[in-house]
Amino acid sequence: QVQLVESGGGLVQPGGSLRLSCAASGFNFGANALGWHRQGPGKQRELVASITGGGSTNYVDSAKGRFTISRDNARNTVHLQMDSLKPEDTAIYRCWALVDLKEYWGQGTQVTVSS
Repeated sequence: QVQLVESGGGLVQPGGSLRLSCAASGFNFGANALGWHRQGPGKQRELVASITGGGSTNYVDSAKGRFTISRDNARNTVHLQMDSLKPEDTAIYRCWALVDLKEYWGQGTQVTVSS
């Protein structure tokens, strides 16, 4: 079955960086779209970044220029490099995969941006 396991969250000061990783298994990793969603306190869930099997990327406006999504097909891993973090980036970040038109989610990792 599809499994997505995130790592790399934590507490960081404003302006700092974090790198999230998601280890995937149970599907043809290289052929499917992947991404990261987040849900902050009192906010709706939003798709922060996504990457297709061909490597095309897309970002929510608030993440453009600060976040970078990448995939390592040899290691079945997707990363989210987050730089210049802001308090409003505080959220639970969940790895996402679209496999055969069905969505799958990881358990999530907490990112807190605070001084």
